[in-house]
Amino acid sequence: MTYPESPNKIPSTGELALEDRVALRRVSGLSTELADVSEVEYRQLRLERVVLVGVWTDGTAADADASMAELAALAETAGSEVLEGLIQRRDKPDPSTFIGSGKAQELREVVLATGADTVICDGELSPAQLNALEKAVKVKVIDRTALILDIFAQHATSREGKAQVAYAQMEYMLPRLRGWGESMSRQGGGAGGSGGGVGTRGPGETKIETDRRRIRERMAKLRREIRDMKQVRDTQRSRRLASDAPSVAIVGYTNAGKSSLLNALTGAGVLVENALFATLEPTTRRGELSDGREFVLTDTVGFVRHLPTQLVEAFRSTLEEVVDAELLVHVVDGSDANPLAQINAVRQVVNDVVAERDRPSAPELLVVNKIDAADELALAHLRRALPDAVFVSAHTGEGLARLQSRMAEMIAPRDTVVDVTIPYSRGDLVNRVHAEGRIDSVEHMEAGTRFKARVPIALAAALDGFATY
Repeated sequence: MTYPESPNKIPSTGELALEDRVALRRVSGLSTELADVSEVEYRQLRLERVVLVGVWTDGTAADADASMAELAALAETAGSEVLEGLIQRRDKPDPSTFIGSGKAQELREVVLATGADTVICDGELSPAQLNALEKAVKVKVIDRTALILDIFAQHATSREGKAQVAYAQMEYMLPRLRGWGESMSRQGGGAGGSGGGVGTRGPGETKIETDRRRIRERMAKLRREIRDMKQVRDTQRSRRLASDAPSVAIVGYTNAGKSSLLNALTGAGVLVENALFATLEPTTRRGELSDGREFVLTDTVGFVRHLPTQLVEAFRSTLEEVVDAELLVHVVDGSDANPLAQINAVRQVVNDVVAERDRPSAPELLVVNKIDAADELALAHLRRALPDAVFVSAHTGEGLARLQSRMAEMIAPRDTVVDVTIPYSRGDLVNRVHAEGRIDSVEHMEAGTRFKARVPIALAAALDGFATY
């Protein structure tokens, strides 16, 4: 999505205005502290107290605030209590501490004032940035990527999902492995070192080298497990693709209502929760189109802006459901403050996955969901911006009939009904009708065998000359 140029930029040079560069302002409305005092003790035991910090480099102030609001929602989903949200205007993140050394000291003062124990940065920090900022603020620092990985780790339930998340976390952690003081630089090995015996004597390896080696070994094991589970998933997918029912995949931003739509279209009864990344394992159910044809609908993991590369790689086999689908039902949250940005974020991930398989992308049907909770003026803008979209409410059922009709229009029939009389000399065609079609009636006549059946389009073309009149 192309954002309008910031009004704070100087037209002649493109440099940021001085007051924007030095600004470190508070974002209101992000606190998630409880009003009910009776729960405070419980929340302090269960939750981390966090301060959010972001760097606004481009786009409008509303875009920057929306990104921070999403970070706050992610922090809540992970089980944290958001105390403050800070944004700094810069042309680019500081290569050393992400927000600059002076602002890092101001952030330290905010941490002390609020009693926070964690700082969450709205971006992916390099290992050096993470280490430098942590030293400056003197509390734990994590970035957006680590936060999303933590949420996935909490929500993964299947064996495959847990393996995928564990692999993504290790891939992220490996270059960032560090320790306090000298604990990670202490060497093991030697004749009287750890007592490891043959192969461990001599200079030995430092603790950080030992940990890195163990992580790599664990990653190699997880890769093998994910590959084996991928074969099972591929077998299941190939069976679905070989069936008569067309395959449809639901894609969309996290918490856009994909699982609710799956339930509304198929009666699946899967988990529906008003939380980010409630669905990590794909769910497949059968449904029926408005013309009576059956279809297979798969609910996929939700996407988010700046979805970590590690997760895209780890969930590759899950995301391949999108590649093999005949239709993508792209669900958009109509009540969101910036639904068009959600659309662009989802399309970017889908295009990356499809490009690697070197296959044309399936047609996309935009579905604006939650119209019962959306503002009428915002919906009017969306109807103008997305003229081909279908507007529905999975909660109330409004618009679902229109959605099913549009799906039927966009999914090409795989088969058709024929009434043919095949000469007895064409036993090859008779065999194909029996093998590939669904026969309603068979009648042996003088001219040949008369079939009333539903057969694939390709076979119907071969039978075109034998139609019964």
